[in-house]
Amino acid sequence: MQRDKAIERIRVSNKNYDFIIIGGGATGIGIALEAATRGYKTILLEKSDFTKSTSSKSTKLVHGGVRYLAQGDVALVREACIERGRLLRNAPHLVKKQPFVIPTFNWFDELLYTVGLTFYDLLAGKYSLGRSIRISKKKAISNLPTIQIDKITAGVLYHDGQFDDSRLGINAIQSAVENGAIAINYMPVRRILKGSDGVINGVEATDTETGEEFKLYGKAVINSTGVFADDILQMDNSSKQKTIRPSQGIHLVFDKSFLPGNCALMIPKTDDGRVLFAVPWYGKLIVGTTDTPIDTPNLEPIALEDEIEFILNTMSKYLIKNPSRNDVLSIFAGLRPLAAAKKEEKKTKEISRSHKIYVSESHLFTIIGGKWTTFRRMAQDLVDKVEKTKRWTKTTSITKDFRIHGYKTEVEETNPFCFYGTDSDYICQLMKDEQGMDQLLSNRISLYAAQVAWAVREEMARTVEDVLSRRVRCLLLDAREAMLIAPKVAEIMAKELSKNESWQKQQVDDFVNIASKYLLR
Repeated sequence: MQRDKAIERIRVSNKNYDFIIIGGGATGIGIALEAATRGYKTILLEKSDFTKSTSSKSTKLVHGGVRYLAQGDVALVREACIERGRLLRNAPHLVKKQPFVIPTFNWFDELLYTVGLTFYDLLAGKYSLGRSIRISKKKAISNLPTIQIDKITAGVLYHDGQFDDSRLGINAIQSAVENGAIAINYMPVRRILKGSDGVINGVEATDTETGEEFKLYGKAVINSTGVFADDILQMDNSSKQKTIRPSQGIHLVFDKSFLPGNCALMIPKTDDGRVLFAVPWYGKLIVGTTDTPIDTPNLEPIALEDEIEFILNTMSKYLIKNPSRNDVLSIFAGLRPLAAAKKEEKKTKEISRSHKIYVSESHLFTIIGGKWTTFRRMAQDLVDKVEKTKRWTKTTSITKDFRIHGYKTEVEETNPFCFYGTDSDYICQLMKDEQGMDQLLSNRISLYAAQVAWAVREEMARTVEDVLSRRVRCLLLDAREAMLIAPKVAEIMAKELSKNESWQKQQVDDFVNIASKYLLR
C-alpha cells in the first residue's frame, strides 16, 4: 500500500492486466480482492481517495435490511444476512454484533415486528446473530434509557452488524495488494481505449500529483464507480442513457449521552418512509438516514436543510433529551448509487438495492447498485460474469472464508487502536521506536502521531483529509476537533512525504474548507 512503489510497478511492467478496475469504493475494492485472490493480474484506479464518496459515509451497519423484507425482497435480505455473517467471521476487528431495540406502541406492532424479525433471523440460517424477542416495557426502557416512555407498550430486541466502512475498505485493499494487485488513488481514468474490433482493451489514466500519463492495457475493464458510473459509460458510448438515480442520505453525530448504553434504536416508520437508526459508534451516536433524490452526484454532497430538520424533529419525538442544532458534532452526507427507477417507481425507497451488471457491446463491464454488506458477493458475481462473457476458464472464489488484512478475534473496544487489528502491534512499536510518535494529538478523539505516520507509510494517505476522514474517523466524529488538529497532522505528513511549509498550509486550508461543510451553522 505504498503509492510510489505502485506507480513504479506500472512504469516498468508491460502494463497488460487481466482486470482494470475503475473506482476505489466498496464495489471496486471487492472486485480487486476477488480477482487477485483468483490469480488474475489486477489493477485498481481511483480518481480521488479510496472510499472517498459513498463508501465512507454509510450508516456503519452490516445488515440484511429489515425494510426490504417488508417490501417482499426476500432474496436480497437472505443474501445480505449471509454476507453479514461472513463479514463478521472474516473481519472481526472491524465488524461486530450490535443489539437493536424497536420501541412498540400497541399490541399489533409487538406482534408484527416480533414475527417479522423472527423470519429475518431464520433467513440468516447458521449466520444468525441472535434470536429476536419481544421484551417488556421495563426492559425496553432499560436498554433505551433516554427514550420517551409515555406511549411505549413494549419493545422488540434484535441483532444486526456494525462496522467501520472506510477501515474495511483500506484493509480489503491491503489484502488485494498482498495477493498481487496494484491499487492507486488519485489516478483518474481520462479515456477508454479500444482495439480495431471496437472491443475495449485498456484505459488512459493520469497521476494527478505529477501529471504523468499512463496507457494501461487489459482484457477486462470494469466500471465500478458508483454514482459516477454514467461518466464512464459515456466515455464508452457518448449517447448512453443514464443508468443511475442517486439518492442522498445524511447522518448527524451526537454525544453518546443522548442514548447511553450499548443498544441502538431503530424507528421503522418515519415521515419519508425510511427506517431511522440511532447507533452507538466509537463513543458517539450516529443518527440517520434520509432519502432524498439528487440530480447531480458530487464527491462532497451537502446536507439539505429539510433533511437536517427531519432527523432532529424525528428524534425529538422519541428521546427525552431533545437534540438541537448546537448538539451536532458532525454531519455527513452520502449518495446511494441506485439503479435508475422504472416509471412506476416514484420514490427512491421503492428502487431495489440489488446490484446489477451490464455488459456493453464493446465489453465494458458496469456494476451498479448493491451495498457494503454484499460487496463480496457483488465482486464474486462480477468476476463470474467476466469469465463467462470472455469465455475464460472458470475459477473458484475463495473469499467466502478469506480473512481480511488485520484479522483479529480478540478486540478490546476501549483500545484506541482496536480497529487496526493486528496492525495495532506495529503502531505501538512505532511509538516506542521513533521519537515523537507517541505524541497525543487529541484527547477527545485519541489520535496519536504514529497513526498519522502509519496512514502515510502503509495506507496510501496523501492528504490531511485522507487521514482525518478515512484512515481515522475524526472528521465524522467531531468536525471541530478535526479542524483544530489539522495543522499538526499536516506537519507530520509533510515530514513523511518530504513536503514544504507551503504544502502544509495548502493542506490545512483545503481541509478546513471541506470540514466546514460537516458543521451546522
